[in-house]
Amino acid sequence: MAKSEGSISKLCLVCSVIVNLFFGVNLYVGRRGLWGWKWSSDEANVRGLSWSGRAAAEAESAAAQECSGHGRAYLDGVVIDGRPACECNTCYGGPDCSLFLPSCSANADGGDPLFLEPFWKQHAESSAVVVAGWHRMSYSFSDQTTLSKELESLLRKLHSLVGNAITDGKYILFGAGSTQLLNAAAHALSPHNSSLPATAVASIPYYALYQKQIEFFDPADCSFQGDPARWNNTTNTTGDIIEFVTAPNNPDGQLNEAVLHGPNVKTIHDRAYYWPHFTGIPSPADEDLTIFTISKLTGHAGSRFGWALIRNEEVYQRMDRYLELNTMGVSRDTQLRALKLLKVIIGDGGREIFEFGYKTMTKRWARLRKTLSMSNRFSLQKVPPENCTYFQKVREPTPAYAWVKCEREEDKDCFEILNVAKILGRAGSIFHDDSRYVRLSLIRSDDDFDVLISRLKSLISGEDGAKIMRF
Repeated sequence: MAKSEGSISKLCLVCSVIVNLFFGVNLYVGRRGLWGWKWSSDEANVRGLSWSGRAAAEAESAAAQECSGHGRAYLDGVVIDGRPACECNTCYGGPDCSLFLPSCSANADGGDPLFLEPFWKQHAESSAVVVAGWHRMSYSFSDQTTLSKELESLLRKLHSLVGNAITDGKYILFGAGSTQLLNAAAHALSPHNSSLPATAVASIPYYALYQKQIEFFDPADCSFQGDPARWNNTTNTTGDIIEFVTAPNNPDGQLNEAVLHGPNVKTIHDRAYYWPHFTGIPSPADEDLTIFTISKLTGHAGSRFGWALIRNEEVYQRMDRYLELNTMGVSRDTQLRALKLLKVIIGDGGREIFEFGYKTMTKRWARLRKTLSMSNRFSLQKVPPENCTYFQKVREPTPAYAWVKCEREEDKDCFEILNVAKILGRAGSIFHDDSRYVRLSLIRSDDDFDVLISRLKSLISGEDGAKIMRF
């Protein structure tokens, strides 16, 4: 009996050694190494992790595809031969995006802020988000709200660091980009159960979405009536007026101010571009209702995240109710990503991203001005220098868009003239201005901007009396 017990003890000891040896090798060699598989250099950095390590390896695999520097591979993209396929920039094609398409048009239409993509490539590790399958499955946070308190705190800190808005005494609401918040604000500021709808106005040229949203949703309590100048001298107006004020303005980059004032005037301030890479920050905004978006702050337009600073509690409650009925709040995944991005920015007080963005935009504006200075046919908007409290200097603005005008009398449709020259912009008529104007986006990828300059040079070189270009 004693011998039997001793044998069992020895057997248990041997088994224990084998098991410990197995897990020890597994720890230092890796789970795949035991079966002849090899970890890549990226995978080696996540050994010892479980689901997060495998998720990181998968993300690294997609990010490692360079696509010739003219495209990107994404985890949610089309999969070919078991790997995400390259999605090419405008004017590039082929399996690895190495094929330049010389006959394509320069895309200067959309507002995709891809000029900040290189910054985030440099900060891939600190900005990455790994989300577990069970992350935030509830409709609400543990405090029964739909807003991350930590994200709200970071937004207040960010505005304080940048000096572009005062958040003290203001409520904060999150929305699916500024788009949802703009409509929520118009709803909240309109009279309810009134026979006299509010009149919504915006100074020309104005962002077309203001009018499109109001007319599309067709609310009985608000109607869009165009430029506020027609109401400026009206003394017998009894209904409410809602003025959209965009500063810097989309499309011309001007730091607009409200035109209308009075007890029946309510204002929505759209500050999407009020960041140091686009304009000087002369003073912090301190309005009753101000809307920002992460799209033009970090460049993550696809994440659809915006926020509003609201002074009046009743307006806040109305907007909150609108958002609750509309979408039950902003995606928790989106809030997590915004949180991670803001931590990167706030880490050094925003210096790195704003200096990167400002330097990039400054170089682009210099190239654009030099190119158009050779022309007798086209002109650019003039935006005065501004004192910037963030950079602590007077600086030239670097707006997101060029507001180009065709100066020749016969050039009545500037959009079509550029379109024939393979330059796709956005017609001035979309912004309810003269068709002699076209908006050109300067915030897309480096490839987009390079093709734009190339197309402009070709167009200008064909002008009679054009100056000789030396680049």
